[in-house]
Amino acid sequence: MKKTRNILRALRPWAVALAAAPLLAHAWTNKPVRIVVPAPAGGTMDVVARVLSEAISAEIGQPVIIDNKPGAGGAIGVHALNSAPPDGQTIMFMVSNILTEIPLVMKTGFDPVKDVKPVTMVARSAMVLVSAPTVPANDLKGLVAYLKTGKGSPGSYATYSAGTSSHYAGAIFARKAGLDLQHVPFPGSPPALQNLMGSQVDILFDGIVTSLPLIKAGKVKVFGVGAKTRLAQLPDVPTMAEQGFDEIDFSNWAGAIVSAKMPDDMVKRINAVLTKVASSPKVRERLIAQNFVPMTSESPEQLAKITHDEYERNAKIVKAYNIQLNQ
Repeated sequence: MKKTRNILRALRPWAVALAAAPLLAHAWTNKPVRIVVPAPAGGTMDVVARVLSEAISAEIGQPVIIDNKPGAGGAIGVHALNSAPPDGQTIMFMVSNILTEIPLVMKTGFDPVKDVKPVTMVARSAMVLVSAPTVPANDLKGLVAYLKTGKGSPGSYATYSAGTSSHYAGAIFARKAGLDLQHVPFPGSPPALQNLMGSQVDILFDGIVTSLPLIKAGKVKVFGVGAKTRLAQLPDVPTMAEQGFDEIDFSNWAGAIVSAKMPDDMVKRINAVLTKVASSPKVRERLIAQNFVPMTSESPEQLAKITHDEYERNAKIVKAYNIQLNQ
């Protein structure tokens, strides 16, 4: 009996190792992982990172820590990413405007092509046009008429950052509607929405992820969807295209990037884990509950092409509408 116990005791470490083998096979690092988020807590990027972090930790068997680094159009976060060794312990979760929109109008201090590598997308998020609850209008036509009276704050549109699709959409809307609106940028959706609800600003093009709970609570009014098709969450709200603003069609992808110095084989290992995690029913359900559309890219190379195409499309918009940082 004693001999049997000794044999079992000797085999126990091997049994533990074998049980952990499937988990460790998917790990790209044997140390804690830091996820840099270039936005404040509560914003779209932060929501995505927190939905994924728990699942990533379970998959790789390591703690995952969220590190919010907002400001400077994402440059602070990218600097933090690239200041860390490219060993897989530091990755970034962000929304694609950090790469495809902001650098077109702001000196970010990093090259969106040369300094980072896209890894995988996990979801997309559409935009909606919302207003302060005190705005006396019930449809887009009435909103435009009200803003033309100059009785607003006065005539202002907020954005969740200068140089983002929030800024692009606001500038396009103002130009096509014949409005003279002051651009008021904020460092993220939460502070922009706070000021909107307080009627310090009139309107905001915001991601549905952060706006929908406030729309449902009656704390902001919604006037249109910034996409070609209506949203399942707001089936009765017409798109901006339906209302004559067909160029307002923005849908940023949310996902991970890493330092350009990271070896490609490491990037592919991280891609494999994140794609697996983002494709799981539990994570997809949580993303849908947060009003995202779950979506993954096939490879880092495919995502790099998607990112390049979005950058080129936005560059044409910036040129056509002469969108500037302080516009």
